[in-house]
Amino acid sequence: MDWWVARTFAISPIFLYSWVFWVIFSICLHELGHGWMAIRCGDSTPRALGHMTFNPFIHIPWPWAWIMFGLFGFTWGLMPVSPDRFRGRYDDAKVAAAGPAVNLILAVLCVVGSIAWLSIGQHVPDNVRHNVAVFFWAGVMINVMGVLFNLIPIPPLDGSRILADFSMSYRRLLYSEQSTMIAMFAMILLLSAGADKIWGATFYVADWSLSNAARLVGQTWQGRPF
Repeated sequence: MDWWVARTFAISPIFLYSWVFWVIFSICLHELGHGWMAIRCGDSTPRALGHMTFNPFIHIPWPWAWIMFGLFGFTWGLMPVSPDRFRGRYDDAKVAAAGPAVNLILAVLCVVGSIAWLSIGQHVPDNVRHNVAVFFWAGVMINVMGVLFNLIPIPPLDGSRILADFSMSYRRLLYSEQSTMIAMFAMILLLSAGADKIWGATFYVADWSLSNAARLVGQTWQGRPF
């Protein structure tokens, strides 16, 4: 099996660099979104433990999360919070939803950047125009995936905490003795059987967003850069 770095580099070096940037940058802002909302909800844990920073080595655990990133091209981040300090009834859901909300904002900004570049980049060299288009497209794709994947209600994904805040039966299951085993099997099933569907949905939403945004401003999106 080809290493993802070699495979991605063969497609486009700028796509590889963009991928690395957007994965790390998006995870950092995703976790900061959790932390910012937790502080607003009365929990000072993220600030007290030094996690309100842009340092990726604070948000992406060393070494295993970085090893996973090196091996597979994706990874995870962590933001310590103390739900017992939250003031509101649905603050746990708010804190959980804040991470995917940041990914949604980043995806929208990348869509805006992509469409703006259709006009701004018309008079620059072809390689520069292509490279910037790839950079924005990677940002759209990775952050759309960040929204869709994290909202799936399977622990430890954010969707599980959101659902648990609204469903007491799911909350009891989430904190039961069997929860770890159930979560492990559910995640294995998701990644083995559902990965293609998640990526398919990601590409569909990214393409739909870019094509419709271009149409709104009288432009024509040319499709994926490769």
